[in-house]
Order: sequence, then C-alpha cells, then structure tokens
Amino acid sequence: MIRFEGVSKIYSTDVVLKNIHWEIKKGEKVGLVGSNGAGKSTQFKILIGEEDQTSGTIIKEGNPKIAHLKQELDCQLNRSVREELESSFKDVQIVSIKLLEIESKMKSLDIRKNSNELEMLVNQLAKYQAKFEALGGYKMRSDVEKILPKLGFSAEDADKLVGNFSGGWQMKVALGKIILQNPDLLLLDEPTNHLDLDTIFWLEEYLSSLKIAIIIISHDRYFLDKLCEKIIFINRGISEIYNGNYSFFVEQKSLNEESQNKAFQLQQKEIAIQKKYIERFRASATRSSQAKSREKQLKKISRIESPTATLKKVSFNFPDCPRSGKSVLTIKNLSHSYDHKILFLDVNLKVAAGEKIAILGPNGCGKSTLLKFIMKRITPEIGEINFGKHNVITSYYEQNQAEALSLHEKVIDLICNKSPDWPQKKVRTFLGGFGFQNETVFKTIKQLSGGEKARLALALMIMTPSNFLLLDEPTNHLDLQSKENLELAIKNYKGSLLIISHDRYFISKVANRIIEIKDSKLFSYNGNYEYFLEKRKE
Repeated sequence: MIRFEGVSKIYSTDVVLKNIHWEIKKGEKVGLVGSNGAGKSTQFKILIGEEDQTSGTIIKEGNPKIAHLKQELDCQLNRSVREELESSFKDVQIVSIKLLEIESKMKSLDIRKNSNELEMLVNQLAKYQAKFEALGGYKMRSDVEKILPKLGFSAEDADKLVGNFSGGWQMKVALGKIILQNPDLLLLDEPTNHLDLDTIFWLEEYLSSLKIAIIIISHDRYFLDKLCEKIIFINRGISEIYNGNYSFFVEQKSLNEESQNKAFQLQQKEIAIQKKYIERFRASATRSSQAKSREKQLKKISRIESPTATLKKVSFNFPDCPRSGKSVLTIKNLSHSYDHKILFLDVNLKVAAGEKIAILGPNGCGKSTLLKFIMKRITPEIGEINFGKHNVITSYYEQNQAEALSLHEKVIDLICNKSPDWPQKKVRTFLGGFGFQNETVFKTIKQLSGGEKARLALALMIMTPSNFLLLDEPTNHLDLQSKENLELAIKNYKGSLLIISHDRYFISKVANRIIEIKDSKLFSYNGNYEYFLEKRKE
C-alpha cells in the first residue's frame, strides 16, 4: 500500500533520516520503534504531508486514505460526544447546514406571493438532499449510533459534553472520529500515554478487531507485542525490518548485535595484523611489493560498522545504602475523600523489606495520592501511616518533579555538582542511560524538551542513596533503551519499592507484588504481573 524507498530528511542543524526503506501492506499492523529523536514522528509528518522528504521516494498505491491520531487529542470539549463524532463528517455537515437554511427560508415564505422563489428553493432542496444522500448523510447517523457502544459509551453518555470525560474517554472519542472516516491506514503516536490499564486493554482489543493497516509509535512493549506483526527499527537514520512482534525483534536484534560484534572484532584483529605487516616491511628490499599489495587490499576492504549498543550493559546502578529493618511501612485504617468522592475507605497495608510493589488502578482512583500520604505531602482525613523503626531512607519521584529544576544550569553540571567525586566518563555513561548523549549533555535545562527534563529529574533522584523508593510514572518520556536500563537497575536494587506505572512490560520485569486500588479498597496479589492477570481473570 505504501513504500519508502531511500528516504532521507535533513534539517539545517541535523540529519534525521539517512536511508529509510520499508513498506506496509493492506491490513498490516506495524510498530515503528527507536530512541527519542530517531525520526519516527518525522516519518508520520512526511506520510500525512506536513513535511517533505529531502530525497528518496514514497510510493502510494491507489491513493490510500491516511488518518493520524496525535498525542494532543483533537477534541472540542464543549460539544456532546455525539456531536463530536458527527463532526468527522465535515462534507455532510456543510450540506446539512445548507439544507436547514433552505428549509428555514421555505417556512418563512409567503407561497401565494413568491411562487417563483419557492420553486427555486424546492429545486435547491432537491439538489442538496441528493448530495446529502450521496455523501452518506443518512448513513452517518446510524454509523455514529453503531460506534458509540463499541467505544464504550452508553446512550445517555452520547449527549454528555466531551469535557466531562477523562483523558482516556476523550481518546476514545478522537479515535472514533478517525474510524468513522474509514481510513485505509491509521497512524498512532504514543496512543497509550496517560491511559489507565482498563482503557489500554480496551484499545488493544478494539485495534485488533480493525481490518485496516495501522502503524504504531509506542514505548509500550506489551502493546506492541499484542498488536504488531512487523517491527521497523530506526537507528542512526537507517531502518531495519523485523518480521515478527516486539519480543521477536528484541531477541533477533540481540542476536544480530552479537553476530555483528564478533564480526567487527575479528575484522579489527585482521586489520591490525595487516597494518603491522605493512609497517614492518614497507621499506624492505625483498617484501616491499607485498606490503604495498596488502595496503591496496586494506583500502578496498568493506568495513564492518562498530556495533551500536553494548549488549545488556547496565548504564547505571542505584548507590549503596544501609539496609532497613524488616518492616518498611505500615498503613492502618486509612480513609480519605476528595470532592465528595471516597478515594480510600478503611484500608490497611504492610510493606516488608525487599518487596517491589506495583500500584495499579484506573486514573483518578488515588494512586498518586497514596504516595503523597506516605511522603507526608498531604494528610489523610483518617488513619495512620508509619515507616519502620529501623533505618528507612526514602527517595521519591513525582510526575511533575522536573518543574523544580534550575533552568539556567547545564545538564552535565547538575550531575557533577551532585556527585563531585565521579569521573567525567562515569557521568557521561550515567547520562547516556537516560538518553543524554554527545552535545545534549551541555544543554541548559531551559533548552530541554518536557520529556528530557522529566528524564533528568529521574536521573537526579536515582543518585541519592535510599533503601525505600517511591516512583510515580518513572517511565513516562523514557525511550526503550532507557527503560531497559532502569529495569536492570531496579532488579539490582537491594531496597524496597512502591511504583505507579501504566507500562505493563516494565511492571512485569520489576514487581514481585501487585496492589490494585478498586472500589476504595486495596487488593493485594502476592506475585508478579502475570500472576495478577491470572487471578483477575478468575
């Protein structure tokens, strides 16, 4: 349906895409992955015509209709859900307004005095009614009624304002508008950002049921695994194709890197031997011709590129900290309400040393509030919250922690000032684990994007020694490599952990206990994420 052939995109300051080759067929579901800044969103912009490629060709067979669900949802909050869904039929709505205007004129017309004008209006009415029917105007209403329950909206919900619903429900409206346009290709840019788990489950099932082609940019690895049958990996401006889901891509990429690494090492060894021979016998009377011959051969050799990543290397670890006692945290008879909504009703929780607990639940159920109670940022209406008596040292990462960073300081200076004994190489390696490489380490905080600031705030928090971590959505804005680095660091962490995250793959890698907030209560599952899913099904 669409094919990229040798596509490049060069800006005045940067080469984003060098040599992109990939294709998507009808009905195929493809994941577009790569680190932040690799050029994934740029390819979406080229596809929808917002930008032009610098060179290369994009072949579109049959002029496919492309729809784009952006991260910033395109919804009018003051319209009802039904009105917002109907707004996707722009041509029909223009004709519909014209029909209402003609009907209004006809009603106000004196038939006996204006028979000629009436005849003209009747002809206009017939013309626009035919156009309304040809555009599918009558079908529009039935299509909207059909899609409402598929999106999870009841008949009563359809007449409520879009602004009355949460971000997850607004995403459903935005997606519904696009689906009603019957696109051949759907582009999704980070569709699971800020969605709770129930909405993500719904989205997976809904997209799986669609027969259209879909390209997904996402850092949600479970989501990519569930939906995609092909992965396009963008690295250093070049594309690599993996015909399988995300797990297949990770495994195959690791094997490829290992193979490339071996081939690179062998070639480097051989080049060193040949260079040594050339240097030794370049001036020799008997072997100079052989040395020159080898030198020519060396110039012609096709060089294997240095591997782009070191295999499974932990970019950072949490600093050592004295161990806590066996009891880390106790919550007794906690109750709290907010805006007439009961968040918690007589809940209890005990956290023991070494437990790594993921807190799950829908948006607005009180996950972040619970962490704020524990850290004494806010006080619950009823109940006790106490840390263990022996040596509990906390570190806390809030979602909006980046706002406290000093805008005029440089990235590298922030890390150096916090750990003055670290050598420059260690500082650079540590920052690399959070996506700060090359010249980006010399940027001031003011020059960073929102995502970069969030990653830097997380890096600063991790540097402080602690034995009890509280992390609120730490993987937001992290690319895949940075997430893997954080996973490995948490696995090696000797302390206890409370974590809020919507990244199911991340939770499955780090949590050994799940707490679900449901109906103002805490439900504990003494096992990992897969165990929780099994028990939830039961």
